Amino acid sequence: MGIDKQNSESWLRLMLRIRRMEEACAEQYSAGKIRGFLHLYIGEEAIATALASVMEADDRMLCTYREHGHALARGIPMQTIMAEMFGKITGCSRGRGGSMHLFSKSHRFYGGNAIVASHLPVAMGMALADKMQNRQHVTICVFGEGAMAEGEFHEAMNLAGIWKVPVVFVCENNLYAMGTALERSESQPDLCKKAQGYNVETISCDGMDVEDVFQAASRAIRDARELQKPVFLECKTYRFRAHSMFDAELYRDKQEVASWRERDPIELFRRKALASGVFSQSEADVFDREALDEVAKAVSFADASELEPVEELCRFVHSELESIDDS
Repeated sequence: MGIDKQNSESWLRLMLRIRRMEEACAEQYSAGKIRGFLHLYIGEEAIATALASVMEADDRMLCTYREHGHALARGIPMQTIMAEMFGKITGCSRGRGGSMHLFSKSHRFYGGNAIVASHLPVAMGMALADKMQNRQHVTICVFGEGAMAEGEFHEAMNLAGIWKVPVVFVCENNLYAMGTALERSESQPDLCKKAQGYNVETISCDGMDVEDVFQAASRAIRDARELQKPVFLECKTYRFRAHSMFDAELYRDKQEVASWRERDPIELFRRKALASGVFSQSEADVFDREALDEVAKAVSFADASELEPVEELCRFVHSELESIDDS
C-alpha cells in the first residue's frame, strides 16, 4: 500500500470515530437532545481524515456547516463537540453555536459557517495576512460544490489568483449540494476547469479513497506552503445521508445511494489494509469498540453538562445602540 502501519491505524481510528460520532448525533437529534439543523458527514470521512494528517499545527481550517468530522479531525475533543451539539456551556462555542457553528481558536478551527460560501473570502484574507507577515502557514478552506455558484467563490478565487496567497480551496463535491444535481446547477460541471479560470493550480481526487485524498492533499498543501500560491482541490465524494435531518431526500434515486454505499471509504480502506496485513481484523474491531466507547462518554458528558446561565445570555452581545449611547 505504501502507507506505514502507524498512519493506517490512525486513519482507520479517525474515520471510525467520525462515523460513530455522527451516528450518535443522528440518534440524539431524533431524541430531541440536539436541536436546530444537523448536517451529517457520513460517507465523506476520508477527506477530513486525510487533510488532518497533512496539515501542520499552525495551519488554519474553515468549513461549512457539515463540519463535525473536520472539527474532530483537527483535534477538538469529541465531548466538547457533543456538548456544543447539545447547546451546553461546556461546548466549544459555549452552546451558542450548536451543530452549524463549531469553533476553536486554540485548534485553529474557524467554523462552522452557516451561510454558503461566506467563509471563502475570510480564508483568502487569512492567507493574505500570512503572506504579508512572512509566515509559512496554509489556510485550508472546505466547502461543497454548491458554493461554486455563489459570488463569494468567484471573488475569493479571483483575489487569491491575483495576490498568490497560500490557501487551499477544498471542494467536497458530493454531486447534489442541498438537493440540486451538479449538471443542473453548473453550466461547467467540470469543477477544475471552472477554477482554472482564475489562474490557480487544480487537483482532483477520489474523495472515497483516503489514500488518494492524502496524496492529493499532500501535494496541494505543499505547493501552497512552499510556492506561496492558491490551490483548488476537488474531492469527488458522496454523502450517504440526506442534506440535513429535515431533508425528505426526494431528489436522489435509492439505487444510486446504494451503489455509492458500496464504496464506503471506511470499508474500502479497512479491506485494503486487512488484505495487506497492516493490521488484523481483531485490531480493527478494537478500534471500532474504542470509538463507540468514546462516543458513549461524549454523550454522557454532554447530557450531564449545564446550560449557560440566563444571566449570561447577553454576554458577548454588542449593539450599535449601546455604542451610540456610550459616545
